[in-house]
Amino acid sequence: MDFGVVLQTDPPASRVVDLARTAETLGFGYGWTFDSHVLWQEPFVIYSQMLAATDRMKVGTMVTNPGTRDWTVTASLFATLNDMFGNRTICGIGRGDSAMRVIGKKPCNLSTLSEAMKVIRGLAEGNEVDYQGTPLQFPWAKDQGFELKILMAAYGPKALHLCGSEADGFVLQLADPQIASWTIAAVRRAAEEAGKDPDSLYICVVAPAYVGDNIEHQRDQVRWFGGMVGNHVADLVERYGSDTDLVPKALTDYIEGRKGYDYSGHGKPGHEHTDFVPDEIIDRFCILGTEDQHVARLEELRDLGVDQFAIYLMHDQKDETLNAYGQRVIPHLRSGS
Repeated sequence: MDFGVVLQTDPPASRVVDLARTAETLGFGYGWTFDSHVLWQEPFVIYSQMLAATDRMKVGTMVTNPGTRDWTVTASLFATLNDMFGNRTICGIGRGDSAMRVIGKKPCNLSTLSEAMKVIRGLAEGNEVDYQGTPLQFPWAKDQGFELKILMAAYGPKALHLCGSEADGFVLQLADPQIASWTIAAVRRAAEEAGKDPDSLYICVVAPAYVGDNIEHQRDQVRWFGGMVGNHVADLVERYGSDTDLVPKALTDYIEGRKGYDYSGHGKPGHEHTDFVPDEIIDRFCILGTEDQHVARLEELRDLGVDQFAIYLMHDQKDETLNAYGQRVIPHLRSGS
């Protein structure tokens, strides 16, 4: 199993770079950041520093979207970084939540996301693409051997089908094994229907992880995550209703208590608009508790076919959690014991 760390690009950017550097020394192979340019600093500027400060770590968006940048700009950013640092970028992408909503726009539709993935991957790899009726190619990227894997974030049935059909991998933003089993099966089924090898999909589970004994404090530090996931679940409930076999009830039950959301507290501990999230959801969606409890959950996810677990590192024990993973959790999972 691979391991990644997801950071917010809060100032100072030097702290983000330092965390990425530390994570690599502890065995983390992926460094991700949010991409919400109003709430946090512009990530692609910081990626150059992250890549320069590390030797092997792959760096990318968790997640970008087709709406806040022209797709050709996004492709050029990734291709330029790959030219500078040697195919060490990766693109996580979705419809857009905070990045779009804080500028007064709705998340992009799946048709737009589908077209954007084709254009971004094609241009970033030096190929000619059809960009809204215009043939385009980066002349400086042609025949350079650039590679860009695109992992798509999804929850609902239509998004999962698009992910399995067209993306290189799947991002599930929660660590509940029951939901992971359901969603992984859906994307693999879609891949098979599209004529792809379902086992070729790279499966990445992303969730807060906090190592320690004070479970009540840990829950309070990561309750924001249930609110963040709730934004996506609310969209699903609006589209499909809460009483449907299309979306597992494990994902929709808790959303009834949601009364709104303030994006000024997005991804921040102590966010008062996440009080509706019950402890049960926190325990299911996140990985909390002792190192042994982390290992047990990760082994369960690995057995379901998860290739990477990436930690949302937004709480008051960033360094301690990284060290616990690097010294004990990661070595245990990599040893296969």
